[in-house]
Amino acid sequence: MANILFQWLMIACIHLMHPFFVSMTDINYNGKDKELEVSVRIFADDFENTLRKYHSEKIDILHPADEKQMNDFVFDYIKKNLKLQINGEPVEMSYVGYEQQSESIWTYLEVKNIDKADKVNIVNTLLYDYSNNEINMIHVKVNGAEKTTKLNYPEEKAEFQF
Repeated sequence: MANILFQWLMIACIHLMHPFFVSMTDINYNGKDKELEVSVRIFADDFENTLRKYHSEKIDILHPADEKQMNDFVFDYIKKNLKLQINGEPVEMSYVGYEQQSESIWTYLEVKNIDKADKVNIVNTLLYDYSNNEINMIHVKVNGAEKTTKLNYPEEKAEFQF
């Protein structure tokens, strides 16, 4: 956890000197419930600008005119740009929802019926269609072991072994 805090503090310091584009994906394997809990943090303005590239409707993620439609837009974008494999098998994420925290949008997803997560492969292209300066931070926790990496555009693949 201290590692994540340090990374966010460093990114915040860099942001004061220079604009940046970053997302944070947290994946936690819950062995008791046999599920992956996935959360994705993206700055709201970057996310809105990205969604506007794909939809002619008015995009206001913080105050949507149609909440169901906005949830559909958010989930569709995330599932197209964040793909997971557990132990070599692709898994499908279910959408839980999203919420605003400060200037960010946290999107929550889950994958049920995961007996174990010894190997986690990720393809993450979030916001690559918005900026070629994108940095995607990825943090994975399985059975108490935590690992973190970052993907700089155009890198899109990460693998974690536990």
